[in-house]
Amino acid sequence: MVIDPPYLIFLGDVPDALAAKTGLGIVDWRPEWCIGQLRLEGCRADAKIPDLSIEAAVAQGVKTMVVGSVNAGGVLPPHWINSIVAALDAGLNVATGLHTRLASIPEIAAAAARSGAQLHDVRFSDQRFDTGKGTKRPGLRCLTVGTDCSVGKKYTALALEREMRSRGMDADFRATGQTGVFISGRGAAIDAVAADFISGAVEWIAPAADPNHWDLVEGQGSLFHPSFAGVSLGLLHGAQADAFVVCHEPTRTTMRGVEHGLPSIRDVIDLTRACGSLTNPAIACTGIAVNTQELGEAEARTLLQELAREYAVPATDPIRFGVNELVDRLQSVYGK
Repeated sequence: MVIDPPYLIFLGDVPDALAAKTGLGIVDWRPEWCIGQLRLEGCRADAKIPDLSIEAAVAQGVKTMVVGSVNAGGVLPPHWINSIVAALDAGLNVATGLHTRLASIPEIAAAAARSGAQLHDVRFSDQRFDTGKGTKRPGLRCLTVGTDCSVGKKYTALALEREMRSRGMDADFRATGQTGVFISGRGAAIDAVAADFISGAVEWIAPAADPNHWDLVEGQGSLFHPSFAGVSLGLLHGAQADAFVVCHEPTRTTMRGVEHGLPSIRDVIDLTRACGSLTNPAIACTGIAVNTQELGEAEARTLLQELAREYAVPATDPIRFGVNELVDRLQSVYGK
């Protein structure tokens, strides 16, 4: 699948920034590909790039409109169809990471046929995956895990890749969700993989490698989330992680989309070790990544210091304070 940049990021009328995390993630990590955003009335997310009409985007050389939203169930709201049809009729390709296949909607399929534009369903892969085997494979892997959904697992893995490469380390971000695939140009959205093949898909995403090579595997969901724990567990087994970083958002009281309370960081560490030891008995927690955007700087630094003391691993906000300490720990423990 080749998705031609530059992009127009379509945010629809999403209610908050978390609902636009696909589009915002692409803008954060591939800003050079993002010419503008298209928002409908009532949209409460802002990627901080120019607002453009479809006609203006075409005039500025945009090739693909990316539907940059996520929602429970990955469905395409019916009132967005007109915007997608208009983009296709203007000659733009359209890409989405939703569970709804674009061509399954008659109006969209007809518009693509009229214009010859391409439809890209990033959540679906033509790759055939085997069942996971759990056989030890060479290379080193660090998995990001979470106390909840949307707490920074992707951003942490990308920040680790950037810092490791800046140090001359052999490291690759491994995408397991639609936003990560848009950003990296490779990977697979494992929440669209049949359950029996999730761990096998992750073995394919992060295959055997040089013993000094690090794969930074993007985590999904949470082992404690009643909606998504099955995906998280299959990912953990397939990643065969040597190290894991726990990602956390400290201001939440319930998990996203459900009434269940958040687990503690200790709960996540213990359960990740217990489950992850099935495919790597040596799995270890090497850091904590906290999304502190709702905290003042002094409050954030105090919290991180307390977590580092309590859990005896580095704690940081990867975006606010960087990941130097997390990479230092990986190098000191694994010598790579």
